[in-house]
Amino acid sequence: MTKPIPAAAALVPKIMGDGGDIVANSLSFVRTHLDMEVAYLSELVDDRLVFRAFNAPGLEDMISVGQSMPLNEVYCQHIIEGRLPELMPDTDDVPFAQTIGITTALPVRSHVSVPIHRANGEVYGMFCCLSRKPRPSLNSRDLEVMRAFASLSADQVNTQLSVKVVAQAKRASIEAILNTCGFEIALQPIICLQDQGTAGYEALCRFSPEPYRPPNIWFDDAADVGLQVVLELYVIEVALSYLKDLPTECYLAVNTSPDTLATGRISPLIAAVGEDRVVVEITEHAAIEDIDALLMEIDRLRDLGARIAIDDAGAGYSGLQQIIRLRPDVIKLDVSLTKDVDKDLARRSLASAMVQFAHDTKARVVAEGIETEAEMRTLRSLGVEWGQGYHLARPCLASDLLGVRKLA
Repeated sequence: MTKPIPAAAALVPKIMGDGGDIVANSLSFVRTHLDMEVAYLSELVDDRLVFRAFNAPGLEDMISVGQSMPLNEVYCQHIIEGRLPELMPDTDDVPFAQTIGITTALPVRSHVSVPIHRANGEVYGMFCCLSRKPRPSLNSRDLEVMRAFASLSADQVNTQLSVKVVAQAKRASIEAILNTCGFEIALQPIICLQDQGTAGYEALCRFSPEPYRPPNIWFDDAADVGLQVVLELYVIEVALSYLKDLPTECYLAVNTSPDTLATGRISPLIAAVGEDRVVVEITEHAAIEDIDALLMEIDRLRDLGARIAIDDAGAGYSGLQQIIRLRPDVIKLDVSLTKDVDKDLARRSLASAMVQFAHDTKARVVAEGIETEAEMRTLRSLGVEWGQGYHLARPCLASDLLGVRKLA
C-alpha cells in the first residue's frame, strides 16, 4: 500500500479501521472534512469520464455510478494536462474554468481534484470533491489530505483491477477448454480386493493445456468465474460417452460437486445413455448450500438406476453427518484413512467402523489411494470390498484403454 502523506497519516486509521469499502469511506471522509457537497471517483475511458464511486447525501439524483460525461465538458483532462489547478477554492477566480460547460451548468464554484494512477503509472481517473458554493478556506493542507486519500483509494482500485485481470484470464482459459474440448478422460480401475477383478472405472479429467495443472485447479478456476457447472457437465457428458465401450459387468463413476448436481442437469445426461451402470460421485469440498434440492436430484438419479457415492469419506465435509443425510450406495474412504492403515491402529479402527456402517446401511466401500500391498491386505481383512490406487492400477486415457477415438 502506498504510504500516506504525513499530514493526513493520523486520519488514515479512521478509514482503514472501518472494515468497509476504502474508496467509499475515503470519499465520505474528504467530502465532510472539506465541507463540500459532492465527492466522486472517476475512470477515464476513451474520451469520456465514467463515475465509479459517488458520495453526495441529498444529491443522489445528480450522478449515478456507471454514468459518463464527455471529457471536454469536465475539468479532469485539463487538470491532468496542467491547464487547471488541482485546487480551486472559487472557480470565478480561474478564467479558464469559465470556458468549460460544467462550471455554469451545475454550477461548480469550488473544486478539488487529484489524479489516481494504475500500477503501471498510467492515469486511471480522478479523485474529486466539488461544491456549488465557493470555499475560500480551502488551502494546500486540504489538497494534501485529498492526495492522501486518493492514494489509499488507488490501492483499492489497483487491487480490484488486478483481480479483474486474473478473472478475465481464468475465464478465457476455461472458455478455451469448453470451445476446444481441451481435456481427455482417463479411467482408473476400481478393483475387487478379493479376486482382483475390475468392478468399475472412475472417470478422471486430464486437461490438455501446458504447462500441466492438476484438475482441481481448473475446476477451482471455473468456479471463480461462474463456469463450474458448465465445465463439470461437459466433462461428465464426455465421460459418459465411453460407457458403451466398457465391459458390461463394469460400472462408470463420474464426479460432480453438490452445486452442479443440485441444478438438475445431470439426470438428463444419465437418462440419455440409458444405462444403470453409472455411479455419481459427490465430491464435497464445501458445505452443501441447498440440501433439499440435492436430495431431490439424488432421488431422480436413483429412479434412473444410477447409484450415489460419497467421495473422500472421512475427510473435510464428507463426514458421517453428510453420509447419513445423503444415504450413499457407495462410500469411498479418503486416502487419509487408507494411507499407512497397516501401521496405524487409529486408521484401522476408523476404517473398520466405516465398513460396519456401510454393511448396516447396505452400501459398498471403496478404499481410495491404496499405495502398498500391506495397505491392500489390511483393508481387505477389514472387509473393504473394492479398492483404488496406484498399487492396484494407474489411470489410463480412455482412448488408449478402450481403443476408441477421443470425443472432439
